[in-house]
Amino acid sequence: MKRILSILAFLTLFVQNIFAQNNEIEMADHLRAEGKIYVVVICIVIILLGLLAYLFSLDKKVKMLEKNSGPKN
Repeated sequence: MKRILSILAFLTLFVQNIFAQNNEIEMADHLRAEGKIYVVVICIVIILLGLLAYLFSLDKKVKMLEKNSGPKN
C-alpha cells in the first residue's frame, strides 16, 4: 500500500514538473477561453479515480487470496 502511494506521489510530482516547464500550450489556452478545460479536467479526474478504485480492489482481493492460501513451505 505504501509502495503504491509513493509511486503515485512520484508520478504526480513528475507530471506536474513537466507541465510547469511548458507554458506555451495553445490548445489549453483555447479550451480555457471557451470554458471546456473544466470538462477535460473532470474527465481526467474520473478516469484516475476509477483506476485507483480498481487498483485498491485488486489489492484487497490479492491480500484475501494470500490469506486464504495459507503458508507454503
